Amino acid sequence: MEDELSTPTILKTAVLQASPVLFDGPATLTKAVQLIEHAAASGAKLIVFPESFIPAYPRGLSFGFLVGSRSEAGRRDWQRFYENAVEVPGAATELLGKAAREAGAYLVLGVTERDLCNRTLYCTTLYFGTDGTLLGKHRKLKPTGSERLIWGEGDGSTLTVVDTAYGRMGGLICWENYMPLARAAMYQQGVRLYIAPTADSRDAWQSTVRHIALEGRCYVIGCNQYVEKSMYPTNLEHYYELESAPEVMCRGGSCVVDPYGEYLAGPLFDEEGMLLAELDTGVLTRSALDFDPIGHYNRPDVFQLHVARGGPSQS
Repeated sequence: MEDELSTPTILKTAVLQASPVLFDGPATLTKAVQLIEHAAASGAKLIVFPESFIPAYPRGLSFGFLVGSRSEAGRRDWQRFYENAVEVPGAATELLGKAAREAGAYLVLGVTERDLCNRTLYCTTLYFGTDGTLLGKHRKLKPTGSERLIWGEGDGSTLTVVDTAYGRMGGLICWENYMPLARAAMYQQGVRLYIAPTADSRDAWQSTVRHIALEGRCYVIGCNQYVEKSMYPTNLEHYYELESAPEVMCRGGSCVVDPYGEYLAGPLFDEEGMLLAELDTGVLTRSALDFDPIGHYNRPDVFQLHVARGGPSQS
């Protein structure tokens, strides 16, 4: 781990509460690159995008699943989602890495990942370095509710934390953040920049990210999409399932929270937008004076956490 005393003092962070071009991976990738350029022009050195930004978070759709039955129309919608997903590594990650390198910024972006070997999709967070290198990825450990019908489960091999010039960076996706031991696994690895992409736009979610900041004594960067029903392609076979959905299907709630649980930016609701915040790395040290979850406020003689880092061989 890098010595915090030698890290740069201020990290300018951009949080992109953006709308994907739903079910169109190449078009969403193009939009992502444009937004990265926009954030870099604002001086951002860390740029964060929402959960499953490419090709979309498929809110409101069933893909034809009912208990005990599936439909061919739903399978065709799922095939369309699958074919617009992102291979890691692949052409899309090359373009994203190039954009990060040209921006001179760390980039964190959520995708639906298409595995290079099996035919399962995963909800994945990608981490890129300032030189464009793909530093790591995290696959969601436990998709929530009906998400389990479209995404497989990740494993301990992608409980990823990466070194940056500003401290260690990692995080969990959406309701994984309600798993106490998963959070503890992040803290155990010394996370300082905690990334929490989500699809949860409830007011109650704000309590979650503020709690994590206090509990982990870390910066928490929460990022959600803004999505309207009119953005969905009307030629989806199960488009009729959206008839009763509200026009605003995801209102956002992106934010940046400091290690004392206070907002530095946001929360932003009811529009696309970019939040900018300056993260003072000195606060990371000062906030640990009275609470350090893996140091002086830890009781390893009483509690021990074992994380199974293995898993199926990754392609």
